[in-house]
Amino acid sequence: MNPLDATKSGFLLCIAVCMFIYTFIYLKDMFSEEPSEQKMKANIAECGFYPDELCSALFAGKAAAFKIGNLCQNTYQPKPLSCTQTSCNCSMVLKTLHFITRPLSDEEGNFSLAYIITIHKELEMFVKLLRAIYMPQNIYCIHVDEKSPKDYKAAVQNLINCFENIFISSKRESVVYAGFSRLQADINCMRDLVNSKIQWNYVINLCGQDYPIKTNRDIIQYIKSKWNGKNMTPGIVQPAHMKHRTQVSYRESVHSGMSYVYPTKNIKAKPPHNLTIYFGSAYYILTKEFVEFTLTDARAKDLLEWSRDTYSPDEHYWVTLNRLNETYVFKDAPGATPNADWEGNIRAIKWKDQEGTTHRGCKGHYIRDICVYGLGDLQWIIESPHLFANKFEPATYPLVMDCLERRHRLKVLHQAEIPIEDHWRLQEENYFNLKL
Repeated sequence: MNPLDATKSGFLLCIAVCMFIYTFIYLKDMFSEEPSEQKMKANIAECGFYPDELCSALFAGKAAAFKIGNLCQNTYQPKPLSCTQTSCNCSMVLKTLHFITRPLSDEEGNFSLAYIITIHKELEMFVKLLRAIYMPQNIYCIHVDEKSPKDYKAAVQNLINCFENIFISSKRESVVYAGFSRLQADINCMRDLVNSKIQWNYVINLCGQDYPIKTNRDIIQYIKSKWNGKNMTPGIVQPAHMKHRTQVSYRESVHSGMSYVYPTKNIKAKPPHNLTIYFGSAYYILTKEFVEFTLTDARAKDLLEWSRDTYSPDEHYWVTLNRLNETYVFKDAPGATPNADWEGNIRAIKWKDQEGTTHRGCKGHYIRDICVYGLGDLQWIIESPHLFANKFEPATYPLVMDCLERRHRLKVLHQAEIPIEDHWRLQEENYFNLKL
């Protein structure tokens, strides 16, 4: 081989070696890519026109949607709501948070609802709930747990300062789960509501992990069609396995950041006025006349005082007062429904002990035997006849909340009888519009 050929061969060999090394390094870098980055790229490729296309498939119960939805949800980071982390003027609050600023129909404008909302955490979830149920003709009392951090209280106050029909309860409680303080929080708000200049027809109580399934107009029509002038307090005569709640005294304890209710050895006296105690939902829809009755009638006050040291008194107080018939001294309780059972589609809840009967299991996870909804629960939620659903954790299942609130707002605007303002919409028109 002459020197020139040898030089050429060496040069070609050098190029081949360099290409091999480059290819090796490239492949090594590609396959050593962080799993989270690979997952992110896969999600970008598979999520499609998120979220409307994906939400529509989830509402329809399509199996493939759950797989894709879980992939998307693992890396999905919703944008923080505007004006919740930073201060904004009120005009910006109304527009960037998409609050509806006019009654959407004459029917709604002439029928005002009062809301009691008890909250203690998760500011963004509260904002999502509030803007979903907000209408300018309604009135809202917000009870912020006295134990909540100062910055949380300040953020809530800054938000509601922009609304004349939203206020914080004038008296706040350190709420203990299943304690009398939870009932007292509602009573405090009721006192404020009956003294308000705004006239209202019914009051509905909610907590910070609730969300509406039906629109404001749907709620009004449901009340008018079946419960006009009557109260909704689903429940039955207190079952034997629940009697311990009212047979011994209970105490609340708040210590070192922990709060709970515990039983004592003290036996309680019989209920006042020889009342039959009922057991039911802590959630209600009550007429204004009934609320005024509970705040002023001596017998209602006696029952409230007797309930002070019971377990979860809000699950017997309202339903007991609302089950009074002509044989009782409470026959004059306005709007009472003595023969009602679990009637009243107020709250959709998946209880653990009802698996296989009212539902086919929780697709999220259980807390205190209540389902925190996952993606697989969306179809069940929207097909429920109830007005509200509980319970939601947007930090754990962000797509659940996103899908529900986009669908809810579309339905609200679809029912409107006035021109729609652009800032009322939660999303812009896109290639795929969410199916109602």
